[in-house]
Amino acid sequence: MLKQEAKQRIEKLKKEINHHRYLYHVLDKQEISEAALDSLKHELYKLEQQYPEFITPDSPTQRVGGQPLKEFKKVEHKIRMLSLQDVFDEQEIEDWQKRIKKLIPNEKLDYYAEVKMDGLAVSLIYKKGIFFQGSTRGNGIIGEDITQNLKVIEAIPLKLETENFFKEMKKNLPEEIEIRGEVFMSKKSFGELNKIQKKNNQPLFANPRNAAAGSLRQLDSKIVLSRKLDFYAYDLVADLSQKTHQESHQLAKLLGVKVNPESRYCRDLTDVAEYYRYIGKIRQNLPYLTDGIVVNVNNIFLFKKLGIVGKAPRAAVAFKYPAEQATTIVEDIIIQIGRTGALTPVAILEPVKVAGSTVSRATLHNEDEINRLGIKIGDSVIVQKAGDVIPDIVKVLLNLRTGKEKKFKFPSQCPVCGSAVIRKKGEVAHYCANKNCFAQNKENLYHFVSKSAFDIKHLGPKIIDKLLENGLIEDAADIFKLKRGDLEPIERFAEKSAVNLIEAINQSGKISLARLIYALGIRHIGEETAIDLADYFGSLEKIKNAGEEELKSVQSVGEVMAKSIYEWFRDKKNSRLLDKLSREIEIENIKVKKLKLKGKIFVLTGNLQSMTREEAKNKIRDLGGEISSSAGKNTDFAVAGAEPGSKYEKAERLGVKIIGEKEFLDILK
Repeated sequence: MLKQEAKQRIEKLKKEINHHRYLYHVLDKQEISEAALDSLKHELYKLEQQYPEFITPDSPTQRVGGQPLKEFKKVEHKIRMLSLQDVFDEQEIEDWQKRIKKLIPNEKLDYYAEVKMDGLAVSLIYKKGIFFQGSTRGNGIIGEDITQNLKVIEAIPLKLETENFFKEMKKNLPEEIEIRGEVFMSKKSFGELNKIQKKNNQPLFANPRNAAAGSLRQLDSKIVLSRKLDFYAYDLVADLSQKTHQESHQLAKLLGVKVNPESRYCRDLTDVAEYYRYIGKIRQNLPYLTDGIVVNVNNIFLFKKLGIVGKAPRAAVAFKYPAEQATTIVEDIIIQIGRTGALTPVAILEPVKVAGSTVSRATLHNEDEINRLGIKIGDSVIVQKAGDVIPDIVKVLLNLRTGKEKKFKFPSQCPVCGSAVIRKKGEVAHYCANKNCFAQNKENLYHFVSKSAFDIKHLGPKIIDKLLENGLIEDAADIFKLKRGDLEPIERFAEKSAVNLIEAINQSGKISLARLIYALGIRHIGEETAIDLADYFGSLEKIKNAGEEELKSVQSVGEVMAKSIYEWFRDKKNSRLLDKLSREIEIENIKVKKLKLKGKIFVLTGNLQSMTREEAKNKIRDLGGEISSSAGKNTDFAVAGAEPGSKYEKAERLGVKIIGEKEFLDILK
């Protein structure tokens, strides 16, 4: 075969194999047998081995897995990957609808519902239709680059069906688009994997989600390939003129991306409730695990307009099924001291399997919850995983009491430092009054080095405990003063471990302002509020000097949070810590954005000379503005470039202000 003939044959084989992948995974059809498809793949592989210069990233042969990685690199998401608020019954979902209708009272709502997959959310970036990068959700802002692992999942296309898109939409695909979805392991693959684990005397996986998570965390993609993971897309993060979530799913399917065929359009909450009951009936027969459905406001413009609360969009909820339950015995109740000094009672349970994993402890939250349940040590109880995730005690089985059960008395003194325990007016938690309590300090250090804070590798709770026991650290700033010689004398601390830890500490000395604020462990301040504070003030010094009223100007900060922040920065112990830290770390302050276009809605039509359409959209969004796919009564500006289309005429009819490129650039200044 001549070289040119080989090239043509390779292209035809790739197209044919990708066509059958699309039929099988997206349309659930099969035109040829698996054996015939394997034969085509084998021919392609042999030709590419003979002519390696014709190998391309979208070739089906590139799913075989590459060289093992040393570690996963960090990836910053351009648009935050959010989580979902949970609801557990029809009353709660009605309450959710009432809340959002208050914000948009004159809008008619319809919904798009889909099965909530029990897997891991991932982001797929395609450039010019070719799979470019894949990453985990992580903390929603920063994930890990797992491109190599996602490439070996057959359900994820290496090349989008751009020809299909062009035929249907009469336009080319944007330079870059993002597809978000869920990687999961089917029940069948999970059973097969555990058979192999058992045969090889390896630990069994507790459930398919843990197996999928463990698989995606493998540095060797060949292992991932063997695990037979699957994928369903749930969102298309690109402006392809779609107006609804339903259209986003249809476009994803058109592009050759697998979407769940069980997804359904719902006219109202009656339809949603019917869909919820339908999936509930068939869920045991589905090939994958699910713990509920996801309900989205179908209209994308309204979805965005409703905004975000904490880490979740207002316009979507996870409607969960009742949690799996089991009975067990409370062997003891212990007290844990948190980083804020809160005393949390924890029930130590006789180990029991719930929702596929072993549960041996459950939080009792506070003294009021203990009294509400009437729980005693020795009681038989019903334990569940709320939302199939967090272990919780829901009921005491009083008829099974023997008379030997012991009442638990909430301590009046801290079990660690012996200081008085106080309960503030209006709060349910008890607190250790001693700010220098060893347990609080230890928990604060655990928090300081955690993944969402300084993320210091090799420095977990056990190492921190050893450092404290040996008097090597007293506070977080001392971590950055550690030297290799300090660590080597510690029992079981090998030379290599000491080198690795010191290197990790040195690498973590530069940190973003948002992560630092979160790392400080200020009461009530989570990751999202830390981001809002950093965006608003831009520097630690400005936050430190802000009064309570100014702090309340920040989007997610209320009266309680403002008081907590204000008091934290005026505490002498905290001031000393900040002084010490300032000499050891470098803070990446951010330029505070002036959101002068906040609340303004733009529509773009025609070609701009100074920038691409995507660049223009990003500039508008950076200044707080919103993009609409078509002109409407709420549109503020129509930006008209060369050769404007039908959007221009519609904007003119509706009386929308039309501006040219020069005026648009002036607005952006």
